[in-house]
Amino acid sequence: MGTSRDPDGAAAVGGRSRPTPPLRWSVMLGWLVGLTAVLAVVGVFLGRETRLAPFLVVVPALVAGRGTVRQTAVASGWATAMIVGALFDAAEDTVGDAVATVVFTVVFNGLSVARAAQRVRKEGEIARLRSAAAALQRQLLRPFPLVTDHLLVHGLYQPVEEDSRVGGDVYEVVASPYGSRVFIADVQGKGLPAISAAFAVLSAFREAAVSEPTLTGVVDALEEAVLRHNSFAAQVGERERFVTALVLNVDAGDEVQAINCGHVAPLLLEDERAAPVLRGEPCVPLGLDALAPEPRTVEWFGFPSAGTLLLCTDGVTEARDPSGAFYPLEQRAAGWGGIRAGDVPATVYRDLRRHAAGTPTDDTALLVLRRRAGTDGGPRAGADGGLRAGADGC
Repeated sequence: MGTSRDPDGAAAVGGRSRPTPPLRWSVMLGWLVGLTAVLAVVGVFLGRETRLAPFLVVVPALVAGRGTVRQTAVASGWATAMIVGALFDAAEDTVGDAVATVVFTVVFNGLSVARAAQRVRKEGEIARLRSAAAALQRQLLRPFPLVTDHLLVHGLYQPVEEDSRVGGDVYEVVASPYGSRVFIADVQGKGLPAISAAFAVLSAFREAAVSEPTLTGVVDALEEAVLRHNSFAAQVGERERFVTALVLNVDAGDEVQAINCGHVAPLLLEDERAAPVLRGEPCVPLGLDALAPEPRTVEWFGFPSAGTLLLCTDGVTEARDPSGAFYPLEQRAAGWGGIRAGDVPATVYRDLRRHAAGTPTDDTALLVLRRRAGTDGGPRAGADGGLRAGADGC
């Protein structure tokens, strides 16, 4: 039983947030010449060009906010030269006033150049962090679509990649002797430590998915992985983290096994309707099993061949519009049942961006599951002895 990429499918990926473009030389020179001309004209009419000239000192400060160090230095040199030149024509100024003006100009312009250098250095550090995080995420997560004997999975993974806000959303689909195991999770917190925890739990799933005959066994292995990671993290002063996760097992039967560890519940899209498929209460997140009053149990739900199963992280459900309202996933999803499965992720992300009036502020992970043709069969008993849909969960 193998897993492969569908060569005819396309991964749905939203546009990444881009850094602010640098200041163009033409714009900077336009500022310099334009402001100098305005001050000169005003000075001629008022006869006070010497007093107006120091206003040029704001130009390097403006350039420092967007321009390069060289552009800021050029603007500083221009402003200093214009101000010093104006002082020579100002006979009414004393030597002390002229010296004070020049010293103020040089110091302020020097600070502008230093500010530009600091900004450029910080942006370089952020770019390296983004590059390292993006490269690590590409190594962690396989590209869509993913195919097993039972499933065709399209999806989208859109990290924020903004400073330390990169999150720990992960997903995986593994073909095993016991069915196709599907995993989507969200690590508590942000930054590279969250990615480290995500790698630990993802690696554990890839191993347990093919070796554990029961879904509860897979989740127990994930719980142990999170606890081990937290133990190692505590030794180096990092805080402990928990992981919300949803684990599914899809085989040739018409029902799916699921264990929901505090994650966003899946939706079934069918006949222009969208409805939650899990009736029981979610179990505790991974890493918190010691706090649970009961062990995690399996819940079953129907997954017909004509249906589409939608899994996501809270980057979708907790996206807010400018008024603070959450994204109404279930309401919006009702109109996606007739869309080709491969087009659903891009449709969701475009709608999410419209709702958030821009790029969402949290990582976005989305899986769209469809049964492959000819894989439906009769109901099969699960090795877990789990709960049927509608029964009480954890």
